[in-house]
Amino acid sequence: MTQPQRHLVTCALPYANGPLHIGHIAGCFLPSDIYVRHLRSMGKDVLFVCGTDEHGVPITLKAANEGITPQDVVDKNYDIIKRSLEEWGVKFDNFSRTTRPIHHETASDFFRTLYDKNVFSEQVTEQFYDEKADQFLADRYITGECPNCGFAEAYGDQCENCGTTLSPKELINPKSALTGNVPVKKETRNWFLPLDKLQSEFLNDWVATKKEVWKPHVFGQCMSWLNDGLKPRAMTRDLNWGVPVPVEGAEGKVMYVWFDAPIGYISATKEIRDDWKDWWQNPETEMTHFLGKDNIVFHTIIFPAMLHAHGDYNLPTHVPANEFLNLEGQKLSTSRNHAVWLHEYLEDFPGKEDELRYVLTSIMPESKDSDFSWSDFQARVNNELVAIVGNWVNRVMVLSHKFCDGVVPANEDRADYTVIEEVDAVVKRVDALVEKFSFREALTETINIARTGNKYLQDTAPWHAIKEEGGQKRVEEILNVSLQLVARFAKVCEAFLPNTSQKISAMVHLSGAELKAGGPLEKPSLLFEKIEDEQIQNQLDKLEAQASANQDVREKLEPIKPTITFDDFTKLDLRVGTIVEAQKVKKADKLLQLLVDIGLEKRTILSGIAQHFSPEDLIGKQAVVVTNLAPRKMRGVESNGMLLMAENTEGELVFVSPEKEFLPGAIVR
Repeated sequence: MTQPQRHLVTCALPYANGPLHIGHIAGCFLPSDIYVRHLRSMGKDVLFVCGTDEHGVPITLKAANEGITPQDVVDKNYDIIKRSLEEWGVKFDNFSRTTRPIHHETASDFFRTLYDKNVFSEQVTEQFYDEKADQFLADRYITGECPNCGFAEAYGDQCENCGTTLSPKELINPKSALTGNVPVKKETRNWFLPLDKLQSEFLNDWVATKKEVWKPHVFGQCMSWLNDGLKPRAMTRDLNWGVPVPVEGAEGKVMYVWFDAPIGYISATKEIRDDWKDWWQNPETEMTHFLGKDNIVFHTIIFPAMLHAHGDYNLPTHVPANEFLNLEGQKLSTSRNHAVWLHEYLEDFPGKEDELRYVLTSIMPESKDSDFSWSDFQARVNNELVAIVGNWVNRVMVLSHKFCDGVVPANEDRADYTVIEEVDAVVKRVDALVEKFSFREALTETINIARTGNKYLQDTAPWHAIKEEGGQKRVEEILNVSLQLVARFAKVCEAFLPNTSQKISAMVHLSGAELKAGGPLEKPSLLFEKIEDEQIQNQLDKLEAQASANQDVREKLEPIKPTITFDDFTKLDLRVGTIVEAQKVKKADKLLQLLVDIGLEKRTILSGIAQHFSPEDLIGKQAVVVTNLAPRKMRGVESNGMLLMAENTEGELVFVSPEKEFLPGAIVR
């Protein structure tokens, strides 16, 4: 079979709700970069695109929590993500964003094409609705217990603990991620992609062709979904953050994030290439998606179904999804800050980009979950990169300067070239392994070149050979072979250790496949430095501090009060109130006197919030009021009610209030 010359490679779009951690890196960014570097070294025509997914519900949740706009969130995190990837050396042809106009235009055109072809089915269904927030809940706005593994904080579209794809109605004890309320069902109209129909018409046969192409766990996961039978899935949502649905009657609706996000690969291509159709619609182009296992269903079922339904696009050839990376025996967690963040690593270990690449490739979770530990990081860097690779290259360079005046010596008889032939065979194995996405094994074979070079140098011992008859000629032969091995190592390691490859290439003035006799050699410089115990302890202390901070927050929380009955709860009369007047209470530092409109009447309420709020800032503010609390006289003023407030462990207060303005007196249930 003829190998394709044109390769479109994508890397899963990260949510722009936070920076990147090593789980993201090991999952898709590192393997995709290795693969692209390899393809380019083979002379292939490659386009490598990615970008940030900026329409996900996690964005809106983070914005709400921080009191800023979703655009503020994505702008900040796009800059952090893009800068850290560039500093680490991942070279995309385009790293775009799904909030850019070209993406909105591309996604809208794609949706409209499917709509005009009558692909979608328009359905009125009951969706979860948060009455307090007065909005429909997208899948990620709903949490509950996973029916598969029992994880208590599963999302309405997926359990991040076991990876199971879910629908909100499958969750046990669902609740709104916005307010914590139990949602109700309410009718709404949306547009569905008929995955059941597409399964029988296309997906079953197409996925079957991938049995020998995709990784077993990728193919197995696909077959699991297909065997269960696919169901129509809504491609629109009742939200105000996303790509607007471009059809009549869809006002106030946006595209499902997993409809518009993969189209981001297309818009990222269009943004930089006038010939973008050659990359997406020419069958001579091979497309490869790199991603983590939690994204498999979207890239092997939903996106291919969309592309097929559209009719003009190629389908992916490879989807080499990785499993998950853990940290020090625990799951990586953004919410608990149990992570090694890429931008922080670059600050803490300047100039050690390749060291992280090496370790993460060594433990890459290609077929099962793996674990990163700082002690293992230190051992692999010191015992393998420093002791094997760095030591070997340094010895060859030092000896070449000592015995050959800093130039590549001649080896006219090509003595010992069988060693080079053995290494050339290793290089071919590395190439084959990379093309099978077996990066861990490929890296092991690459380091074996250094082991072979070390053994050859030790066995031939030029420091002894120089003392024997004809010693100079023999030493030149040995060092010629050693330098040729160093040159081959520099070329093959470029995909894995690009900075190291560049340093070695500069030292030996590598330009072609083989070094020429008489070529100059630069003075040797150390490729790697040992990782010291203090550096590792600093990282462990950081993780411990993060864990302690989480524990401190939990310990500061007041214990849950004794259980009450539902009848006890119904005795409370909770209503929305609007503050119409506010003033300080004389000789009381903490009290404010408020006049609150609760609909039926206006009440005077005293509240101990004077150290948190200024009276003038409260006029017009709405809050939930306990209206049937027994009156209480303070500082000579009778208080008739209580305003509900939330307090964090730092003592900060925030009103419990509706997200949008309600009429005073509205009942809170």
